[in-house]
Amino acid sequence: QVQLVESGGGLVQAGGSLRLSCAASGRTSSTYGMGWFRQAPGKEREFVAAISWSGSSTYYADFVKGRFTISRDNDNNTVYLQMNSLKPDDTAVYYCAAGGRLRSSPVVRSREYNYWGQGTQVTVSE
Repeated sequence: QVQLVESGGGLVQAGGSLRLSCAASGRTSSTYGMGWFRQAPGKEREFVAAISWSGSSTYYADFVKGRFTISRDNDNNTVYLQMNSLKPDDTAVYYCAAGGRLRSSPVVRSREYNYWGQGTQVTVSE
């Protein structure tokens, strides 16, 4: 069993930055691939970024490439999402997820994730 707790959301102006954190607990949490998803009001949840369990491989949605960076610290069981050059369209609840245990490539599809956090709100103003 893996528990995930996101933090770091908030209100920021367009062009600003935020860093989201996802603290994972559970004996095997460091062996899972991790991902970030988001869901805006009235929209479906969408993939943002993912990182393999070792941290050696990452994958991004096209709309965040060059602006967001996913990383992980397995010693502290934490995954980060550094978000720069934020836009109002980035406003959403951001969720971290764990799945694809010991898989060498990042997991992209939400149905392949086994565990989800409760989400953290990110609001980007004009």
